[in-house]
Amino acid sequence: MHLVQLLLPLYDNDGIALPQENFRRVRRDLTETFGGLTAFTRAPAEGLWKQVGEPANRDEIVIFEVMVPEIDEGWWRDYRRELERRFRQESIVIRAHTVQLL
Repeated sequence: MHLVQLLLPLYDNDGIALPQENFRRVRRDLTETFGGLTAFTRAPAEGLWKQVGEPANRDEIVIFEVMVPEIDEGWWRDYRRELERRFRQESIVIRAHTVQLL
């Protein structure tokens, strides 16, 4: 079993709030494809990253996650590219962890 997490920004690269419809659409996509999801949206998480010699960049993000029995890397790669277009981002992080259900 795998836990797939999508880290989605609340603002685009210009600092403009992204439309709520973007997030509703991701909810629909994941629920229809995988039968459900967990969305951590109440208190945005803070993402920080820094490149050498530059000030730190900051994002406010929400996390959506789904449980899947197998990882279809092609599907997730295509979906990430679609989300990058929809959310006007250079890169969106989608990560997967192998989990053991207890």
